[in-house]
Amino acid sequence: MILAAAHDMYGTVVAQVGNPTPEAPPISDKILQMVRYLTWFVLLSGIAAITYAGGRFAWEKWTGGGLQSPKMVAGAMIGGAVATSAGTIMNAVIG
Repeated sequence: MILAAAHDMYGTVVAQVGNPTPEAPPISDKILQMVRYLTWFVLLSGIAAITYAGGRFAWEKWTGGGLQSPKMVAGAMIGGAVATSAGTIMNAVIG
């Protein structure tokens, strides 16, 4: 009997809550601006890393040293792919 009353009360409370619509927080525009700046910085650092690795690759080939720069290029490219698809990944995980 107590369980039935609790179940009825729970159903009444849930029915009153309804389906809320999402609303942006008050400072969301500043947060989104910061995210855009960080995205720009990540892309710029990826371009710098690939440029540096390409120059190092040329130097290693010219001097005949060990080749470590192809790993750097691959790492920068994989990091860039993950960084630019971060929003899609989060939507897949959360949604």
